[in-house]
Amino acid sequence: MQNYISSKITNHIDVVSRLLEDTHCQKSISEIIDAVINAYNNGNKVLFCGNGGSAADAQHLAAELSGSLYFKRPPLHAEALHTNSSFLTAVANDYSYDEIYSRGVESKGEKGDVLIGISTSGNSANVVAAMKKAKEMKMVTVGFTGMKHCEMDFVSKYMVKIPSTDTARIQEGHILIGHIVCEAVEKSLFHENP
Repeated sequence: MQNYISSKITNHIDVVSRLLEDTHCQKSISEIIDAVINAYNNGNKVLFCGNGGSAADAQHLAAELSGSLYFKRPPLHAEALHTNSSFLTAVANDYSYDEIYSRGVESKGEKGDVLIGISTSGNSANVVAAMKKAKEMKMVTVGFTGMKHCEMDFVSKYMVKIPSTDTARIQEGHILIGHIVCEAVEKSLFHENP
């Protein structure tokens, strides 16, 4: 068992090391930070969507922005689109599960808002549909996914592709990048430029 545990930690370190060497990815992260800061400076908000573990990550990151990370400060408007279970189940039942997030974007999103879609495959139909709707509405679209080519490549203005095909390692990368974004936004808006 110890060898198994060590191998998983080694795999995680390998993915993080590749992120550290990936200047293109780091440039994308910097652009995402700037886009989120710009949205908040213009009175806009950040919406998140994902399924399963990615839904948990969406809710986690929305909480980091709407709550706080390192110091007490005013809340930022951030929301994970799956948290209203009545809305989600009504849309899934009356329309389609593929429309749960696109209808959420249509009802809550505005021009200039940021939508961060999280999908390890990058092909989740409901996330892709939400990104398409957000793009139509002139929102800023951000994709968090894995290393494979995917549908989100075509609907994301900014993309973070974690250099892995392992779902768990991709999700670990997403939360790392998400925390970096949230920390930098908080420091820039309320404390000091990172």
